[in-house]
Amino acid sequence: MSTFWAIVFLCAFMLSYVVYMQIALKHRKRRLKKKPEELNYNYKPFVSVMIPSHNEQEVIEKTVENILQMTYEKYEVIVIDDRSTDNTAEKLKELEQKYDKVKALIRDKDAFPGKSAVLNDAMKIAKGEAVLVFDADARVDKDFLTNLIPHLEKDDVGAVQARKIIINRDENFLTRCQDNEYALDTHLQVGRDAVKGAVELRGNGELIKREALEDINGWNNYTITDDLDMSTRLHIKGWDVRFCPNVCVYEEGVVKFLPLLKQRRRWIEGSIRRYLEHFWGVLFSKDMSLHVSIDMVAYITEFLLPFWLISEICFQAFKYVKDAPNGILSSLIVAVAVCIFFIIGLIYSSRKYNKLSRWESLKQSVQTGIYLVGVWFPLVVIIVFKIIFCKKTMDWGKTVHGVTNNDKKQSPEDDKEKQMAETV
Repeated sequence: MSTFWAIVFLCAFMLSYVVYMQIALKHRKRRLKKKPEELNYNYKPFVSVMIPSHNEQEVIEKTVENILQMTYEKYEVIVIDDRSTDNTAEKLKELEQKYDKVKALIRDKDAFPGKSAVLNDAMKIAKGEAVLVFDADARVDKDFLTNLIPHLEKDDVGAVQARKIIINRDENFLTRCQDNEYALDTHLQVGRDAVKGAVELRGNGELIKREALEDINGWNNYTITDDLDMSTRLHIKGWDVRFCPNVCVYEEGVVKFLPLLKQRRRWIEGSIRRYLEHFWGVLFSKDMSLHVSIDMVAYITEFLLPFWLISEICFQAFKYVKDAPNGILSSLIVAVAVCIFFIIGLIYSSRKYNKLSRWESLKQSVQTGIYLVGVWFPLVVIIVFKIIFCKKTMDWGKTVHGVTNNDKKQSPEDDKEKQMAETV
């Protein structure tokens, strides 16, 4: 099979899987109309809310105060300072003195770095039967935990992920694209949930059962994407991870291009490396279901396709310049088809979850599609070469919080109908 037709086959496989997820969604929607899902709101385990923070003096106080407004009765808040060089540690101590529910954990300056190590340290003092992790810039509605916790009750469910929304989406072009990207991710996560696939945790707004955490020996200190690594290890052990689109956590979008590249570089590298590091576990797990295995294979294509397609275009372009027989036109047609594929998904998800008008949805989807292909594809190629030729580094690429225009931020309570996803 020629490289061109191999790429076409890969695209066809991706399209077929998306259609399969869409059929599963429609089927589940009809089934839930006949027999709505019964949630046990009497299930109320004690929850340890953990908020890791590194140089977060600008946002941490408001975040903790927002979390403390949750109406769920049984929880504690553990805020952890991870070797900050600003006044974060002092602010955490003040919060501990001010609020009974708050515990401050100040890590030593020579402590092992990284979010995973922070959370593992916090587990030593946590009392919860479940752990809820927030980023330092998180905002939630008062009923967040009340509505999320029932989804964790079933014995085989190890974790639940809330939907993420960019709170400052209207700040600039980048934040708007990020929120549309999150809407597309929401749609795909809902689809993965519908087919009983490998739903992934997203770091912010993830709720994990203590029993499941202990089963996989906590967080992996040697990963740069703690959430994705944990998702894979939970699936390998046979735990189900659920996605809850009608419970939302709000976070800041990155407002500048270079910090955005740094963040996405970490996400892509961490995602690829966790598949490499857990390859044998994924391949030979006796506990992981067939649905999850197929779903993981389908989602590996999101890294194979960009690398393969860009390599093919560069190769055909080289042949074109050398006046050799080439297929540059065919490769470019496939690239355009991939862009259209993304744009159609973005139109659907932005209409469904961001409640945009038809025209606004089309316009923003085209913009976001160009943004996704322009950022995601080149970064995948760079990271693949880095993984092949460079030594692994533990570069987390911290996202800076508190640099947005506060006047443009909206409260989670401002426009519920627009911000909350419709229940699937």
